[in-house]
Amino acid sequence: MVKDLPNLADFRHSQEVQIRFNDIDILGHVNNIVYFAFYDLAKARFLEAVRKGNIDFRRVECVIADIHNTFIKQIRFGDEIEVKTRCTRLGEHSFTLQQCIVEIPTQEIRSVCETVMVCFDPDTGRSTAMTPELRAALIEYERLPVD
Repeated sequence: MVKDLPNLADFRHSQEVQIRFNDIDILGHVNNIVYFAFYDLAKARFLEAVRKGNIDFRRVECVIADIHNTFIKQIRFGDEIEVKTRCTRLGEHSFTLQQCIVEIPTQEIRSVCETVMVCFDPDTGRSTAMTPELRAALIEYERLPVD
């Protein structure tokens, strides 16, 4: 559960998301599982921005190891939303992303998600140390302090 809502000014990356009719459940709001599809799309676009478009989605570089979402307020069909994404932690083998689904006109946060991404070697099927290129790209994009 989120104790304090994030400051949206801390996010450099934003991805608008279109709500489709089939995203809506019987109660008239976006189904809870669809939130993760929104986060996945924004995560891919975030990594594209971080890597300046130099990313091969056919080759896995990192996988989700842990994900937590806090639903704050429902999203309905017709709402204009975006997903904001930022890197909040860099480790040796992993990094943490924080994402928010935000209503565009009001900048009201509807949901907050935290995801631990683990660097992965698809040839061995095991975690691996983060590549120097990915680390440098995340540091540069997010303007993170260098250890």
